[in-house]
Amino acid sequence: MALKPLALFQTHRFISSGFNCLLLSLNYRPVEFLSDKIKNLPESQTIAMSQKSRQMKEAGIDVINLSLGEPDFNTPDFIKDAAKTAIDENYSSYPPVPGYLSLREAISNKFLRDNQLHYGANQIVVSTGAKQSIMNVVLSLVNPGDEVIIPAPYWVSYMAMIKMAGGTPIVIECDIEDDFKLNASKLSKHISSKTRLMIFSSPCNPSGSVYSSAELDDLASEIAKHKSMFVISDEIYEHILFEGSHDSLARRAEAFDQCITVNGVSKGFAMTGWRIGYIGAPEWIAKACTKMQGQFTSGASSISQKAAEAAVNADPKVTHEMRAAFKRRRALLIEELGQIKGFKLNEPKGAFYLFPDISELLGKSYQGVQINTSTELCMYLLEKANVAIVTGEAFGSPNCVRFSYATSDEILIEACKRISEALKH
Repeated sequence: MALKPLALFQTHRFISSGFNCLLLSLNYRPVEFLSDKIKNLPESQTIAMSQKSRQMKEAGIDVINLSLGEPDFNTPDFIKDAAKTAIDENYSSYPPVPGYLSLREAISNKFLRDNQLHYGANQIVVSTGAKQSIMNVVLSLVNPGDEVIIPAPYWVSYMAMIKMAGGTPIVIECDIEDDFKLNASKLSKHISSKTRLMIFSSPCNPSGSVYSSAELDDLASEIAKHKSMFVISDEIYEHILFEGSHDSLARRAEAFDQCITVNGVSKGFAMTGWRIGYIGAPEWIAKACTKMQGQFTSGASSISQKAAEAAVNADPKVTHEMRAAFKRRRALLIEELGQIKGFKLNEPKGAFYLFPDISELLGKSYQGVQINTSTELCMYLLEKANVAIVTGEAFGSPNCVRFSYATSDEILIEACKRISEALKH
């Protein structure tokens, strides 16, 4: 007799339960069957810290989360309206893998208008966030054993991406005295016959540092000497710049054909959840990234693409209100942290992070707890002060920590008050 659906479910549940018991009795461990690649892949420490703070909040603990790099603003209404229109106009089919032509043309116009960069629509690939954009490029260019240069501090995922592709990370340490920036002299000492790629960001996550035009000139001159070397210039924080105007490495003619410019709408337009990033690159690299993406995700969300089209077509002035708020918060956080002994600060020119050197705080005890590393300091502040920040170890700078000031003035003041109390001997 055929089993009814419910009976079939109950039978399946019984069989599964019995099977699980058998597996447990045999000391069966499913993790043994995971690939070496995934077992060796580290968890993003920014996401991990945010998850810890979220769990504490769910447990009823009043945690202040300064770990995530996400604007605390809503997506502008004109962008949401564009998405609603796209739904009404039935943009519900698979989009082209590299993105709608209308969006790629809008991005091409944006590159020319804002950055003086000449990328045709055929040189642009739209992806599900700048993170995928970068991963596409890394997988398209890096073979096992190729060297990839990353100035430290670097965004947490760069290292994991390089290792996923089988590349060898070459980390160049940059400290707070140099505003956490790489210069051409340092770069030249680390380029070898195996160098395939360099990845850097300006404005930088996690330091907030911004490369000047003169500094980019020097880097471009060095890069141009090595024609088999390419550079990913991550410019996702372009619109969160507090002084002067944004400059792109690819604006230097001698290095243009070696540059891949990465950008997106997540940070400048408060669209993190819409998941749209893009590249401008030599056409052969754009084609390779389209091929790669075609086997992973295909095209990014059709509705998100139409929303992004409205964003990149807009006058950049629409981002200025949010930028002004971040600039005010930067000054506030510098003032508040500056009153706490042990935080060595600089003044970042962009993004929404502070990246203080906390060497002076290490090797000491606070309220009976010995603190030897930046990771231990972050865990101590989470447990004792209920404030979540991110260890500099995640960014290749173990003597630093990262604060995100993408939150209200009142919360920043309260966070610093708690930290000050926790660090009293």
